[in-house]
Amino acid sequence: MNITVWNEFRHEVESEEIKAVYPDGIHNVIAEFLSVDHDVKTATLDEESHGLTDDVLKNTDVLIWWGHKAHDEVADEVVEKVKQRVLDGMGLIVLHSGHFSKIFKSLMGTTCDLKWREADDKERLWVVDPTHPITAGLGEYIELEKEEMYGEHFDIPAPDETVFISWFEGGEVFRSGATFKRGNGKIFYFRPGHESYPTYYNKDIQQVIKNSVIWAENQQTPKHKYGNSKPLEEISKK
Repeated sequence: MNITVWNEFRHEVESEEIKAVYPDGIHNVIAEFLSVDHDVKTATLDEESHGLTDDVLKNTDVLIWWGHKAHDEVADEVVEKVKQRVLDGMGLIVLHSGHFSKIFKSLMGTTCDLKWREADDKERLWVVDPTHPITAGLGEYIELEKEEMYGEHFDIPAPDETVFISWFEGGEVFRSGATFKRGNGKIFYFRPGHESYPTYYNKDIQQVIKNSVIWAENQQTPKHKYGNSKPLEEISKK
């Protein structure tokens, strides 16, 4: 499978604290554990076309998206190209603060807003759909010692499937794993991954991402033609 991991790559460059956690960027940590089984490329905001050229998108089966502080800097024309690829069948995995990305908000059609707090909350992600392939290899829950809190209400459309629900030490809950279908494409939003915590080194979090790219890959499902259509059978004259 051809996977592209997209990351703003701003926090890791501008903050020594974040660089200490992800010295080569969040995208390279994710790419490293996925590359054991897949052909993985990375792309970042400051590259030409944000690293998402027509050729890259054409040859990407699943795109992983991490963004936070520079959502507005992503060019609208690139967002539209990514959106069209999703509608055509490319899988999309949106991580953590990517909930506010242009591409996720465009595909959801809502504000995608939520409550948040940075206070080193313990997070427990409960598996609420143990039959779902994204949960393969996990226990009943994933526990993270420290994470940023996201809380309900999460302003997204009702998910096709809710896979994880998080509980936070401060009392909030959150739909932390949600799937959607748009056109021929499949989308998975996965909440954990604030840049100041080593979340993407966690083996259970890695397992979820590994499972999600397999789930999101297009299986060459039928693609329909739209617009004016000739009849398949002869229409009898009344």
